[in-house]
Amino acid sequence: MGIFDKFQNLAATRQQLEALGINPFGVQIEKIISPTEGVIHGRPTILAGTNNYLGLTFDPDCIAAARTALEHEGTGTTGSRMANGSYSGHRKLEQEIAGFYGKSDGIVFSTGYQANLGMLSALAGPDDVVLLDADCHASIYDGCRLGGAEIIRFRHNNPEDLAKRMRRLGKRAADALILVEGIYSMLGDRAPLKEIVDVKREFGGYLMIDEAHSLGVLGEKGCGLVEELGLLDDADFIVGTFSKSLGGAGGFCVSSVPELELIRYSSRPYIFTASPSPATIASTRCALHKLEAGTHLRRRLHDNAQRLHDGLSALGYKLGAPPSPVIAVVIDGVAEALQFWNNLLQRGVYVNLMLPPATPDGVSLIRCSLSAAHTTEQIDAVCAAFAELRAQA
Repeated sequence: MGIFDKFQNLAATRQQLEALGINPFGVQIEKIISPTEGVIHGRPTILAGTNNYLGLTFDPDCIAAARTALEHEGTGTTGSRMANGSYSGHRKLEQEIAGFYGKSDGIVFSTGYQANLGMLSALAGPDDVVLLDADCHASIYDGCRLGGAEIIRFRHNNPEDLAKRMRRLGKRAADALILVEGIYSMLGDRAPLKEIVDVKREFGGYLMIDEAHSLGVLGEKGCGLVEELGLLDDADFIVGTFSKSLGGAGGFCVSSVPELELIRYSSRPYIFTASPSPATIASTRCALHKLEAGTHLRRRLHDNAQRLHDGLSALGYKLGAPPSPVIAVVIDGVAEALQFWNNLLQRGVYVNLMLPPATPDGVSLIRCSLSAAHTTEQIDAVCAAFAELRAQA
């Protein structure tokens, strides 16, 4: 077998896309006008697939903080956190994000993907067992594989199935690691976290929650689903990303487990990756302070999500979950989803196209993500584009 033979199925899929004249995975935004508008194929386009939940990518204070760090600390650290890449800002951000969640300490990683990869590969080794929701993000699966832990999947959002599998573990359940997400990225549905915590309380184990899509979105402070449900003390580890609500790049884990500091010295993705640039750290810290300071952006985000959800529901579209910043429209058939996505783009609306096998249950999704920066006029324009395509169906 040749080294490239494994890519034959992928090559065949690419050929099918080329035959349709549609390339959804190579779209370039030629010009960024605002957090919610850009130019694609020379056409002004509403950006409704960016995960820029609070619209902070153009916030003047965040930009000013990044500019100051750029001028005083340079373009990059040129080294890992374990070598020369730990600046005072990195440590301050770790302390601030830990304080935000009411945890003892935190670790900052270069990306959200690496936060899961770095934590799980160090935390869950060959003698350990992890139980993860079947719809968990690829970074969670990859981190578990890298660590070599025994992986047990339970049915998506099914605490009863988790309990059954914990029961089978017997005494091993006391040291098992349970992995769930606050808001799942594909459909935008929430974890039944109270019921998951009940299972943990019955059988033991440790709970890690990925709040990547719920940080800045849920909870009185914006900590996520774990805060909204009053379960912060039940989460042993909380991981997330700075690339969505906080408009930057990077990832984190916060915890009050005393051994968290030891993970810093055993996590290969942390040890061997260059640390985030000073400008990225500075803008992220500024965005976090803004998140702590008020709730108006979250209220606007929820209003926008409700408006789009109501509009698409009224048009008769099948939606993946109740209102959240992620609103996924289920489309029957891969070819139909490809064409639908392209038709939206031609009408000046950019969304995400999600196809199997990356999607739950092999469905095809047109995935919208809302921002606090979207205007009601923009949301109505998105609904109008969907309405026009509905009329042509």
